Amino acid sequence: MIQKQRDRLNTEAILKGRGISKLLPFLGPAFIASVAYLDPGNFATNITAGSRYGYLLLWVIVFSNLMAVLIQSLSAKLGIATGKNLPEVARERFPRKVSLFLWIQSEIVIIATDLAEFIGAALGLYLLFDIPMLLAAFITAAGSFAILELQRRGVRALEAGISAMILIVALAFAFQVILAKPDIGAVASGMVTPKFQGVDSILLAAGILGATVMPHAIYLHSSLTQNRIVGRNPSEKKRIYKMELFDIVIAMAIAGAVNLAMVVIAAALFFKNGLDVDDLEVAFNQFGQLIGPSAAILFGLSLLIAGLASASVGTMAGDVVMQGFIKKRINLYLRRAITTIPPLVIIWSGIDATKALIMSQVILSFGIAFALIPLIIFTNNKKLMGDLANHSFTKVVAWIIAAIVVSLNLFLIVEMFI
Repeated sequence: MIQKQRDRLNTEAILKGRGISKLLPFLGPAFIASVAYLDPGNFATNITAGSRYGYLLLWVIVFSNLMAVLIQSLSAKLGIATGKNLPEVARERFPRKVSLFLWIQSEIVIIATDLAEFIGAALGLYLLFDIPMLLAAFITAAGSFAILELQRRGVRALEAGISAMILIVALAFAFQVILAKPDIGAVASGMVTPKFQGVDSILLAAGILGATVMPHAIYLHSSLTQNRIVGRNPSEKKRIYKMELFDIVIAMAIAGAVNLAMVVIAAALFFKNGLDVDDLEVAFNQFGQLIGPSAAILFGLSLLIAGLASASVGTMAGDVVMQGFIKKRINLYLRRAITTIPPLVIIWSGIDATKALIMSQVILSFGIAFALIPLIIFTNNKKLMGDLANHSFTKVVAWIIAAIVVSLNLFLIVEMFI
């Protein structure tokens, strides 16, 4: 009872704050979730899209980012309204076999996520320091364990560390955009004019979607908000949600800007010079040749940091889905150790790293629907969500997004088999 009274007083004090002091307690969850939108898989799909089609697919980034804002807001809202994360609600409301299936597919998606992040970070080390990929992979494993140690120091320490890493990546790409000198008119047109150019451009768009809207970020965000600041009544929960929206918009805007920058840089440098670059090592070398060594170093550093940061977030998400869907939990360090095995095997076997990254994004795109559809069903439920249940307009938009995602996934499946 005493603890509940203290929580109540803390919530009231936070909500009565003014200016930036009122906003600060709510900043953090979306920044951790946004790391999933900046993982190395984004580098692979965005660089390929920009070099092959110029500014044509920029609108896909914009659309995906708007989708991400809505989806992450629904996830955050579920945690605030129910005090439970998405896997926990699914376990309570779906039959056991359904929950088991959702857990298995979510673990497969997270393995694909880890694959992208691990290979990306190792590739960053290889490019920066000319370290053999297998050795770079072991160094990456050690680095990912070090970042997990932040979590033991508390949520705020982890949020600060992740936010700092995001800031470094954002500044690096901002500098590269300045050096690349893109066509501003073409950038503006590409952002607002929906176009495709053949089947391959649609496949790349689906890959961009898979790299931008991440299933494990949907699961994780609801976990990050479920007990962060507890609302004791509908009014407090609505106010908490409104404040969390600032966190989501800021974090997703930064992530979206970085993704746009990747495509813009590739278009301004590679597409303009007739270079079809679908390999990150080639991209690194071309950056050095076209705009100087500093640009190449920044690219490699961004790849390394993004891989390490997103690896820790993927491990957190794995813990959430296991605990939520089947009420089991394993040590985070053991989980991290287990999930390093597939990328180590792939790197040892000599499979092309960039192709592995792109294929991982296709696998991720399949998992979006299994996270998104339950999320929409639950947040539409008035009895479950109370005053935070989705309004009619939100329901329509959310289902349209789900339909687009499922349609693109079916298209990908057909194209892969054909």
